[in-house]
Amino acid sequence: MNMQKAAENSDRMLDDVFQAIHPGVSWTHGPTTSGGCEVTRRRTVMTVISRERRGGFLGLVDRQFQKSGYRVDAINNDAEYPAIYAKNDEGYSVSLRFGGDGQAFFRVDSPCVEKSEVAESTTPATAPTYEGMEHIPRPNIRSAFWSAGAP
Repeated sequence: MNMQKAAENSDRMLDDVFQAIHPGVSWTHGPTTSGGCEVTRRRTVMTVISRERRGGFLGLVDRQFQKSGYRVDAINNDAEYPAIYAKNDEGYSVSLRFGGDGQAFFRVDSPCVEKSEVAESTTPATAPTYEGMEHIPRPNIRSAFWSAGAP
């Protein structure tokens, strides 16, 4: 398998996770990076996930990871910055971690594969792409459910 195929597999994994999130959230692509033999795909959630909803969001993603056959390696139960890290049998590592202002970051790292060019993801983002900006801004889309202050 080459890096492009690994990137496509990563996109499919991320697509599956986002399809399992109900109600849905808005997200944008983070940078794709590649090293000597691996590729990383990222997605940044632009929907504000309130502190009260982060545990539920993490639980939903955890269930999807397990349903997809991932082994959970670690969970950070911090109220402000929780995270979950998992791997699958093919050697892909997947993670969800929270940053400031309730912003969620998804990441998939491929196993070592044959070096090749890697095209940008063809999955359309559901939030602005912020092309040309140095950094993706903090979450700025509110959800009646995910941004709510009550659990």
